[in-house]
Amino acid sequence: MSSPFFIKAKVNPKFAKKGKPATVLKRKGDGDPGGKGKPRAKKPISKHNEEISSDSETESPIVARKRQTIERDDYDETPQEKKLRLAKLYLNQLKEEEDDKAEDDAFETDLVAGRLQEEVLEQKGKLQRLIAKDIMAPDASEIRVLRGHKLPITCLVISSDDKYIFSAAKDCSIIKWDFESGKKLHTIHGGRKGTEDRHVGHTAHILCMAISSDGKYLATGDVNKLIMIWEAKTCKHLYKFTGHKGPVSGLSFRRGTHDLYSASHDRSIKVWNVDENAYVETLFGHQDAITGLDCLSRECCVTSGGRDRSVRVWKIPEESQLVFHGHEGSIDCIQLINEEHMVSGADDGSVGLWSVNKKRPLSTVKQAHGRHGEAGLQQAHWVSSVAALQNSDTVASGSHNSEVKLWMCGQNYRKLEPLFSVPVCGFVNSLKFSSSGQFLVAGVGQEHRLGRWWRLKEAKNGIYIIPLKRKPTPSPEEVKIAE
Repeated sequence: MSSPFFIKAKVNPKFAKKGKPATVLKRKGDGDPGGKGKPRAKKPISKHNEEISSDSETESPIVARKRQTIERDDYDETPQEKKLRLAKLYLNQLKEEEDDKAEDDAFETDLVAGRLQEEVLEQKGKLQRLIAKDIMAPDASEIRVLRGHKLPITCLVISSDDKYIFSAAKDCSIIKWDFESGKKLHTIHGGRKGTEDRHVGHTAHILCMAISSDGKYLATGDVNKLIMIWEAKTCKHLYKFTGHKGPVSGLSFRRGTHDLYSASHDRSIKVWNVDENAYVETLFGHQDAITGLDCLSRECCVTSGGRDRSVRVWKIPEESQLVFHGHEGSIDCIQLINEEHMVSGADDGSVGLWSVNKKRPLSTVKQAHGRHGEAGLQQAHWVSSVAALQNSDTVASGSHNSEVKLWMCGQNYRKLEPLFSVPVCGFVNSLKFSSSGQFLVAGVGQEHRLGRWWRLKEAKNGIYIIPLKRKPTPSPEEVKIAE
C-alpha cells in the first residue's frame, strides 16, 4: 500500500521549468467561501522544534531538489572516479595498518635493544640488577627441607632450568632431586674404601661438583684425587679424570662450553675438555691448598688459596694470573657475581667484595656471622660458603651460627649491607641461588665440609630450599598517595 510520503507533489508545468514552487498563494478574499474578509494569520517559521509528519505532509521542494542533486551525484560517478575513491580508501587503510605495525616494531626494537645492552654490560662485567631491596625474609614454615644423605652434605648444584638439584656428601653418594616436588629421582651410592676397582662411583668424601650450562654433564671431585663425569639426565657414569696429586676441592664448567676447570689441594688448576675426554693444561701459582674455584663465560677462572690468603684470577689463554690480598685468615670459598666482581669468605669471619681491577677488596665485613666461645677466648664464626645471584646486587653467606645471611651490594659494588638472616641449624657447606632468583638452596651438615673440627649434634644433614619472595609493586594510585 502506497504511502502519501512517496507521492510527488503536482507541479504546474509553467513554473516547474523555472524551478519555482508549484503552490500558488491566494490573495485576501480570493475564494473565501464564508465571505469573511479577515486576513489569515501566517504561522511563524521556526527553525527548531518543527514537527514533520511523513504521513500527512508532502516533501518540500527544497528538500526534493537536494535529494535529486545527491542522487544525481551518486548516479553520475564514473567507473574511474569510483576506482579512485576505493583506491584512496585502501591507501588510508594501509597507512593505518603500517602505523600500528610501526608502533609494534618500535616496541619490539626497544626490547631487543634492551636485551643487547644487557648482554654487552654482562660481557663487560658491569651489569647489576638492583633487586635486593625488594626481597622479603621468608617465614620459617615456608622453608622446605630435603633429607636423604647419611653424612654431612658438602656441595650441591642446580640445573640452569631450575628443575633439578644435585647434592653430594661425605657418605660418597650423589642424589638427584626434583626441585618442585622434592622427591629423589636418582641415587648414586658411594662405595667402601678399597673397592675403587669394582665400584662405579666415589669411594671417598666428595668435596665439590659442577654442572654444565646446557645440563648435559655433571662433574664431581673427591678426596681420592678423582674427577668423575656423569650424564646429568640419566646419572650414567661416563669418564674418570686423574692427574691431581691431592683432594679435588673445586670444579666449574665454563658457561656455554664443556670446558671444565678443576682445583686441588696440590695447589694446581687443571683444564679439561669433557667432550673429547681430554686433559688440556695445568696452571700453578698458589702457595697453599686451593679451597674454591668459580668461572663464568670468559676463558678465565677465580680461585681462593686457603692459607696463602690470596684470591687469584687466572687468564687461561695467556697463562697468566692476577693476585689479590685482603683477608686475614684462610679463604675457604669464592663466587663470581659477574665477569668483574666476586665475593669471598674466610675463616676469620669476614666476607669480602672484590673487583678484578683492584688488588684490595672494595668492601669487607668483619665478623659477618658474629663470634662464639667463652669470654676472652672468643673467635669469629668461620664463613664456610658464599653465593651470588648472577649479575645482581644480592649475595649470601653461610656459617655454623645457625643462620644464612643475605647481603645487598651497594651501587657499583662499593659496599655490603645486611638484608636479613634465615635460621638454618648446622654448618652451611654450600649455597646456590636458582637461575630465576626465586630460591636460595643451602647444603647443611653437622660438620665442616673440609674437616671435623666441630660437630653440631643438634643439626641435621639436609638440603634447605629457601623461597625469596619479592615485595609487591605499588600501584600508581598508591605511589601518588605516598608522595
